[in-house]
Amino acid sequence: MFLFLLCYLAIYGGAHAWLLLRVVRCFGLSQPVPAALAALGVFMVSAPILVRLLERQHLEVPAKVVGYLGYLWMGFFFLFLSASIGLDVLRLLLAGMGWLTGRDLAPSEPQLLGVAMVLALASSLYGYFEARRIRVERVTLVSVKLPAGVRLRIAQVSDVHLGLMVGKERLAQILALVRAEKPDLLVSTGDLVDGQRDGLQDRDRELTALRPGLGKFAVLGNHEVIAGLAPSVAFTEQAGFRLLRGEWLPVGDHLVVAGVDDPALPGGADKGAEERLLGAIPTGRFVLLLKHRPKVATASRGRFDLQLSGHVHKGQIFPFNLITHFVYPAPLGLSEAGSGSHLYVSRGTGTWGPPIRVFAPPEITVFDIVPSQKT
Repeated sequence: MFLFLLCYLAIYGGAHAWLLLRVVRCFGLSQPVPAALAALGVFMVSAPILVRLLERQHLEVPAKVVGYLGYLWMGFFFLFLSASIGLDVLRLLLAGMGWLTGRDLAPSEPQLLGVAMVLALASSLYGYFEARRIRVERVTLVSVKLPAGVRLRIAQVSDVHLGLMVGKERLAQILALVRAEKPDLLVSTGDLVDGQRDGLQDRDRELTALRPGLGKFAVLGNHEVIAGLAPSVAFTEQAGFRLLRGEWLPVGDHLVVAGVDDPALPGGADKGAEERLLGAIPTGRFVLLLKHRPKVATASRGRFDLQLSGHVHKGQIFPFNLITHFVYPAPLGLSEAGSGSHLYVSRGTGTWGPPIRVFAPPEITVFDIVPSQKT
């Protein structure tokens, strides 16, 4: 934890210091403006830490206020930083073209910073409202393992991050959308809860009221570890989910649901555990694998029909998706995983940190598994 905190302060705090010095220099700001901006930067960098400290004292309202201020700023700051760097590259290109043509084509640095600030503000506002518009994505998958006349409808939520920032109103919206789809089965592919335990009061009861015919299943993600494994497990089970931790269960007459722990959990990094788990499942049924991170193990290909994953949020805020795609190169949405297996990677249903999504709208995914016409 100390190492993580040190890296956070060095990277996030250092980026603030660099951008602050640049703004002061470009616009020729004089005291007390630089001091006020520095104080604002110190508060915003410290905000996520203050949230945790306030939460530990059970001061939920102050924690939520500081959380909204700090995380909204985090989203804006990332967009401002990204826009300013992108415009700097553009300025260099224009300067090069100007040198070749003998004309001054490059705008001034203050002009570029002003444009970057406007773009960041506009993107933050757009992202705040985009994060609240949950889309229902529908996927149809044909399987020879279902007899004629049998169809399965599975609803997936992922990365809801219930807690301080994602609470009652967002959960009510999620539940209403799921109910409207009338799924046979509901699955959660990790990070149902966030790193803070506040804001979870009665959320488990609201989830319990949703009872699909074939039940609800879940696996744990990395944020369940951050929030505390024992309380996260208790909340998930009290919400009516059957947790699958390296287990598989037959569901109905034609389906098997299997689930594995996230690598962040003790024993979750055992790569052979998934192979052993899938190898023990009898053939003939449609195998649904729940796995938080969107990585398909080579040995697992052909042993499941559909793997459902999340974790990446599609970066949540553009252009952060470029980084997440580098770490997890699996395409978003449905893709072939090899040997007859398929992978679906969700953009996530909630938000982590900044309550903002830019070009990465939240989703609930509805899968209709239908029989092949040959059956």
